Amino acid sequence: MEQVVEMFTDGACRGNPGKGGWGVLMRYGDTEKSLYGGDPMTTNNRMELMAVIKGLEALTKPCKVKITSDSKYVLTGITDWINNWKARNWKTANKKPVQNVELWKQLDELAALHDIEWGWVKGHSGHRENEIADDLANLGIDEL
Repeated sequence: MEQVVEMFTDGACRGNPGKGGWGVLMRYGDTEKSLYGGDPMTTNNRMELMAVIKGLEALTKPCKVKITSDSKYVLTGITDWINNWKARNWKTANKKPVQNVELWKQLDELAALHDIEWGWVKGHSGHRENEIADDLANLGIDEL
């Protein structure tokens, strides 16, 4: 059976906009790897997107990936809204430009390289890997 890379992602912001951070806990078999970073002036949604982007960028070859996030914005965006945005040349249903369009385009390109299963988890609910991703996102802010 083909091994799956598990990815748990989270974004955080102090002030929105404000200082932001993103975190990713990656697991392949028994190996776990942590990634994180920050941005001095950003939004929570941008950091949620960056977490998934940075996780996918860390993969060295196409593979099966299970991504778990507490961000309905990211999950609904990538599995539902994005098809209509692309059909409307990156405009919303109200004909306004899609927010964070450059990140959505980047995520769309990276996601196309892999076989991805998307999953949601309630944030701050004691889910071990989501709590670790949240801690990493906050570390990204702390180290700015």
